[in-house]
Amino acid sequence: MRIRPPRIIQGGMGAGVSNWRLARAVSELGELGVVSGTGLDQIMARRLQSGDPGGHVRRALGHFPLRQIADRILDMLYVPGGRRNRAAYRSIGMHEIEGSRQAQEFCIAANFVEVFLAREGHDNPVGINYLEKIQLPHLPSLYGAMLGGVDVVIVGAGLPLQFPAALDRLARHLPAEYCIDVQGLPAGDPATRMVFNPRDFRDRRQCELSSLKRPDFLPIVSSHTLALMLCRRASGAIAGFVVEGSSAGGHNAPPRGRTRFNARGEPIYGPRDDIRLDDIRKLGLPFWLAGSYGSPDGLRAALAESAAGVQAGTLFALCRESGLDPDVRRKLIAKAMAGEASVLTDGAASPTGFPFKVAEMEDSLSDPAVYARRRRVCDLGFLRRVCKGENGAFVYRCPAEPESAYIAKGGRPEDTVGRKCLCNALIANIGLPQTSAAGREQCLVTLGEDFTRIGRLFSAAAFDTTAADVVRFLREEKPSP
Repeated sequence: MRIRPPRIIQGGMGAGVSNWRLARAVSELGELGVVSGTGLDQIMARRLQSGDPGGHVRRALGHFPLRQIADRILDMLYVPGGRRNRAAYRSIGMHEIEGSRQAQEFCIAANFVEVFLAREGHDNPVGINYLEKIQLPHLPSLYGAMLGGVDVVIVGAGLPLQFPAALDRLARHLPAEYCIDVQGLPAGDPATRMVFNPRDFRDRRQCELSSLKRPDFLPIVSSHTLALMLCRRASGAIAGFVVEGSSAGGHNAPPRGRTRFNARGEPIYGPRDDIRLDDIRKLGLPFWLAGSYGSPDGLRAALAESAAGVQAGTLFALCRESGLDPDVRRKLIAKAMAGEASVLTDGAASPTGFPFKVAEMEDSLSDPAVYARRRRVCDLGFLRRVCKGENGAFVYRCPAEPESAYIAKGGRPEDTVGRKCLCNALIANIGLPQTSAAGREQCLVTLGEDFTRIGRLFSAAAFDTTAADVVRFLREEKPSP
C-alpha cells in the first residue's frame, strides 16, 4: 500500500451516514476515515437546497478546480436560507448509460466536495466507498474524488474488476471506460461501454492539471474465491482486501448453494459461506476483517489471524459525527440500551436481490404498515437495472418502482414483492427526505448484527459517543481526561 496500513477502517456506510465529518474525525486520529460515495450528487443537491448550513458545500466548491461547473451548480441549486415550507427538493435527474453531462458534472463536484471536507485540516489518509452495483456514476464519481485527493477507494456489492484500470487512467486525466452490466447483452458488448473523458469537463482557457494521486484500491470480498479471482482478473493493482462476513450491515453476499430460510424469512448461512483465511493469507496482501469485528476482542482476534486490522461500521454509525438524523440515532441507541435492538437479514428488501441488513424500528419501512402505506415511486434510480428493450433501446427498471411500470418494461410481477426503495429511504435516514403530495419519504436503517450487542459494550450513560470515543474503545485506550 502507498499509505501506512491502519488498524481500523471506518466503514463507508451509505448514503451519507459515513459523511465527511465522521471520516475527518477518524482520520485525524490516524485511522482510515471513509466517506460513502453512494448518492453524493443527490445529497449535495439537497444540502444546497436546504441552505447549505455552515456553508461547507460552498466552501469546498470554492476550491473546486473546475470553476465553471461549480458556478453552474450554485446558480441552479443553492437556496439562501433553505427551501420554504418543506417544499419538494428539485430533481437533478437520473443517470443513464448514454451519459448526461449535467449528471456527470454533479458527480464530479459532489465527490470532490465530500473528500475535500474530509481531508480539510489534517494530512492523514481518507478513503471513499462505492457499490459496484451502482455502475452508471462510477467514472465521474472517481474522478471527482481523485480531484479531492482521496487516498483509498473501497468497493463492495459486486466484483469490481474494472476499477484499477479506471484509477490508472483518471490519475493522468485520460479517458476511461466502464462496461455496464446490461441484461440482454453479453458482457463486453460495445453498446454497454461508457466512456468518460476528463478533458471534456475542462474550461478551454484552463491550464493543464498535474497528474493526480492514484488511490490504493481495496475491494470488499466475502470469500477467498472472490479474492483470488480479483488477483487474477482485475485490470490493475490491488492494495489489499476487506474480508466481510454475513453479519455486516448493508448488503450481504447471498449464501452459497441453494438458499434456505429460517422462521423469520432470513437466508441461512452455512459452512460453505465461511471464509478460509488461510487462503486469503496466501495471496500476500494486507486484509481487514469486517462483520462483527467492531470491538476490542474483534480487533485482537483479527490481528491474531494476521489481518492488518478491522473494518467497523455500526459503532461509528451511532456516534455523534455520523450522518444519521439525530432523532433516528437516538431512537436506535435507546432500543439497544433497552435490550430491544433487532436486525433482520431481509432477502427481499433490496432491489439488487442481495440480502440486506435492516435495523427494525417503528416509523420506518421495516414496519409492514409503513411499507404498505408508501406510494411507490422511482425518482432517484441508483439501483435501476439497465436492460435492452424489444425495440433495441435501453430500458431502466427497478423492482421497487411502481409494479405496473416494472411489468411494462418486461419485469416479472413476483420480483416486486417486498422490494423497498432504498434510494429514498437511505437519504431520508440522514434528514434529507423527499416530500410530495403522497407524503414524506420514511427511513430504513441498515446496521450490522453488532447493533444487538451494543448494550453489553457500553453503559446507557456512556453511549453519547464521539468517533474519538469509538476509536479509543477499539484500541483499548483510556479516555482523555
